[in-house]
Amino acid sequence: MTAGRALDLLAARDRPLRVGLVGAGAFGSMVLSGAARVRGLDVVGVADLRPERAAAALEAAGLDPSRALDSAEALLDREPEVVVEATGSVAAALETADRALDRGCHVVMATVEADVVAGPLLAERARSLGLVYSLAYGDQPALICELVDWARAAGFEVVCAGKGTKHLPRFHAVTPDDVWPEYGLTPEQVERGGFDARMFTSFLDGTKSAVEMAAVCNATGLVPQERGLGFPPCAAGDLARVCVPGGALERSGTVEVVSSLDGDGRELADHLRWGVFVTFTSDDERLADWLRAYGIADGRYGALWRPFHFIGLETTVSVLSAGLLGEPTGAPRGFHADVVAIAKRDLAAGETLDGEGGFTVHGALVPAGAGGLPIGLARDVVLARPVRRGERVRVEDLEAPPSGPAAEWRARLLARLA
Repeated sequence: MTAGRALDLLAARDRPLRVGLVGAGAFGSMVLSGAARVRGLDVVGVADLRPERAAAALEAAGLDPSRALDSAEALLDREPEVVVEATGSVAAALETADRALDRGCHVVMATVEADVVAGPLLAERARSLGLVYSLAYGDQPALICELVDWARAAGFEVVCAGKGTKHLPRFHAVTPDDVWPEYGLTPEQVERGGFDARMFTSFLDGTKSAVEMAAVCNATGLVPQERGLGFPPCAAGDLARVCVPGGALERSGTVEVVSSLDGDGRELADHLRWGVFVTFTSDDERLADWLRAYGIADGRYGALWRPFHFIGLETTVSVLSAGLLGEPTGAPRGFHADVVAIAKRDLAAGETLDGEGGFTVHGALVPAGAGGLPIGLARDVVLARPVRRGERVRVEDLEAPPSGPAAEWRARLLARLA
C-alpha cells in the first residue's frame, strides 16, 4: 500500500476520516495513540464492556474521554467509516464485523483468532458489498503478507514466509500458573503492567503463532507444512539457509516460525523474536550471483526480513488503506490453513476445555480440512472421552459439538466451501 498516497487523499478531503474502535485493551490503546497523531483522522468513539477503561484510553491518547461507549452497537450509531475490532474475543469480533459491514463500514480485524474461524467468509462478504475487510497492519500477519506481495511482485518464487518468537518444545505445556517465570517477570511487574496471563500463555505455548500463520496462509495461498510449525532456532542472517527445503522445511510455498532460542534455551545473536521474514528464489541461474553481490544470500535462496513489529501503533496504516484507497493490508482469499486444539496434558472424560491460553489445550497449525477441533471453538466444551497429551482433540471427542455464534460462523464457512 502506498501510505503517501493515502495521506495525500486524507489531506485533500474536506472532512475527517471517521474511525471507531472496539476494545480498549493494550492493542486498542496503541491504536488510539497512533490515530491521535494523524491529522485528519477523527476517532468518533471507543466501545468497551468497561467504558471507564475506554475513557481512560482516550484520555491517555489526548482524545475526548466522553467518546467512550459501552457497546459496539452504540459505536456504529456514530457512523464511523472504518471500524477497528480489537477485543480479542472471537464471538464478539465476528458479531461486530458482521454488523459493521451491514452498516457500510470497512473493518480492520485485529482479533486474528476470529479471522481464522471465519475470516474468509467476512472478506468475501465485504468484497460483495464494495467494502474492505482487512488484517491489522503492525500485527505480524499483515506485515508478512506485505513481504509476500513484495517478493511476488518482484518476480520471485516465495519459498517461506513467517515470523520469529521465543520458543522451546516444552513451552507447549505452559499454563497461566507457570508462564511468568518463563518471561522473567516478577509478580510485582505483572501487577504493575496489568499483564494478562492467558494472553502471554498463548504467545508462549505456540497458539498465537499458529493462529497468525493460519491467517497468513489464508491471505496469501501459502500452505502449512504437514507437520505444522517446527519453530527451528534461526538467526536473521541464517533464514536463507534454514527456512528452505533441505533446511528446516518439508516443502516450498509454506510458512514457518523461527525461535530466538537455541536448543539449550540460550538467546541467539541477531535473533528475529519480534520480526517477520520471507525467503525466496528464482529459476534465473544468475540470482545467486546477484544476491551475493549485495551480501544477502549465499546460494540459490534469498531472504528479506523486518526486525520489529509495532502492533497497534501501526494500525492507522490499515485504517487509511481501507478508508481512502479501498484496499486491505492483507485479507483472506481462501481457506488453506486451520488451527486445532492439542492436549497440553492427559485429559480425562468429563473435563471442560478452557481454550486459548489456558490449562488444557494449545493450538497447532494444520492444513485446512485436516480435522480437529478449531482452537477458537475449544472453550467451555466438555470431553466425552480421554485425550492423551500431544494428541489432537476432535469434535467427536466432545459430549456435544461447540455451539454459539462462533460455531455458527464456522459452520457457515464450511458450508460455503462445500
